Amino acid sequence: QVELVESGGGSVQAGGSLRLSCAASGYSRYCMGWFRQAPGKEREGVALISSVPITRYADSVKGRFTISKDNAKNTLTLQMNNLQPGDTAMYYCAADPTRTYCGVAWRFSNGAIWGQGTQVTVSS
Repeated sequence: QVELVESGGGSVQAGGSLRLSCAASGYSRYCMGWFRQAPGKEREGVALISSVPITRYADSVKGRFTISKDNAKNTLTLQMNNLQPGDTAMYYCAADPTRTYCGVAWRFSNGAIWGQGTQVTVSS
């Protein structure tokens, strides 16, 4: 059973940085990603990383966010730079055990595993 636990959220001013971490066991062989959901909006994909380190980013975060993973430490990370108020949301770590290569599909399967989320708030 894969369990995911996020940490690293908080409040920053626009232009600031935060680093989110997701602790997981048995995740490295899956497609993993970071998603976010702002109040009143649907959940959206932010960044994906395949079992081999191929990454994909939402257009809104390209050049500002970096997803990475450390297989030895069983950790998935999202480095977020130049944060803007529009980045304010609950951020979730997820793993899709139905695929190792994320490809172009942002949607995770019904069997995907999700963390509880960590709040990111960016003030102007």
